[in-house]
Amino acid sequence: MPGTQRSQSGQGMTEYIIVVALVAVAAIAVYQQFGQVVRSQTAAMAKELAGEDGSEQSRMAQTAAEGAATQTAAKTLKSFTGNAGAGQ
Repeated sequence: MPGTQRSQSGQGMTEYIIVVALVAVAAIAVYQQFGQVVRSQTAAMAKELAGEDGSEQSRMAQTAAEGAATQTAAKTLKSFTGNAGAGQ
């Protein structure tokens, strides 16, 4: 049956697109949490490689990392269960 092969191929492509979309959403979430940390660390390394003092950028990276850790600790799955009974 030629139609069966075509529908299976379309199903595989759809599953692939869904997986890629989920990975993209996860990457965006991680970047939002740790984006400033990565930017500050990269700036510190660039300054050090150029022979300049990168300690200010290192401090900024540490502060951003602490802020991200605080936000991560504050947001759990329990944060989203408060609205579960509201619709009933």
